[in-house]
Amino acid sequence: MDDCLFCRIVRREIPADVVHETATTLAFRDISPQAPTHVIVVSRAHHPDLVSLARQAPDVAADVLTAAGQVAASEGVGEEGYRLVSNTGARAQQSVPHVHVHVLGGRDMTWPPG
Repeated sequence: MDDCLFCRIVRREIPADVVHETATTLAFRDISPQAPTHVIVVSRAHHPDLVSLARQAPDVAADVLTAAGQVAASEGVGEEGYRLVSNTGARAQQSVPHVHVHVLGGRDMTWPPG
């Protein structure tokens, strides 16, 4: 999609602090971090959410989750614990309609989250 924020980041039209990339994924630091570690992992191809991605391209959905684990390890939170968040739809506060997973860590995560 031409006007999708994350598609534009994938195409390098908008700068991002990229921390990890594969043939199917891109991971970059969130510009408004909610934890000491806050990285967003997206698929390079546009899909509106994680469930849609899993239905249409299950291998890429697995790649996104694998990349999230690799990011957690490289950011130093893999052993101590981290949270993966993937919001779906406006009521869940999904602000960009492109599949993405937030990797959050570096502090205690409370539950329920809100």
